[in-house]
Order: sequence, then structure tokens, then C-alpha cells
Amino acid sequence: MRLDHVVLWVKDPAAAMDFYTRVVGLAPVRFEQFTAGDAPFPSVRVSEDSIIDLALIDTADDIAGHRVNHVCVAMTKAEYDALDQRLQAEGIDTSDRLAPTFGARGWGPEGMYFPDPDGNVIEARYYDD
Repeated sequence: MRLDHVVLWVKDPAAAMDFYTRVVGLAPVRFEQFTAGDAPFPSVRVSEDSIIDLALIDTADDIAGHRVNHVCVAMTKAEYDALDQRLQAEGIDTSDRLAPTFGARGWGPEGMYFPDPDGNVIEARYYDD
């Protein structure tokens, strides 16, 4: 298992992109697609298999006190299925899914979202390789 991406709430995706690319030194991901309206948010690459997504805050209600939208871990399909079974056995709802879903390594077939005990949102995903 590895960290795939973290989603940060930002007030201005272009300003955040400028900071993370020009100041921090990270590479842009899907910024041109975002500005063209073809991607819901831009990202910056931290490593070969990890990115930070820069999601626009529409209102303060969007963040509900959390500055981080969610953290995503990537795994194999077998690990994903086993995690799904463990979560369901604990009574944790795993029905919030997105397919396909874009992450650090491109498009994956599916991701599921679930809360941790403190209400933080975790996404688990797998890729086809």
C-alpha cells in the first residue's frame, strides 16, 4: 500500500498552483485541462506515484472544519477487495464510490471513500497494473 494523493481545499487553484510549482518546486498536473474546464481541479506531482490535488472551496461549509478534503491510499485489487470486506465487517459504509477515478498514476477503475473514527475521509483505490 502507498500514499496516492492528498486533496487540499484551496480558495484559488491558480494561486495555489503558482505557489506549489514556483515556490515549492513541484510539477503541475492537469492544470491546462483545469483552466480549459476539462478537469474539476488541478494537481501537483510530489513523486512518481504521489500527487496533491488542489480542490476549490466554494463556501466555508465545504470544509466543515477540515482543511484536508481526503487522503487516498493505492493498493492492488486484492488488497482493495480485502479492505472492503474488513470495513463492511466493522459496519463501515463503503457504498460511496467513484469509477473511473483519477489519481497519481492516472485513471484507475474504482475508488471507495470511508470515514476514519475521527471523521477524516479516506479514499482507497487500485490501478489495473
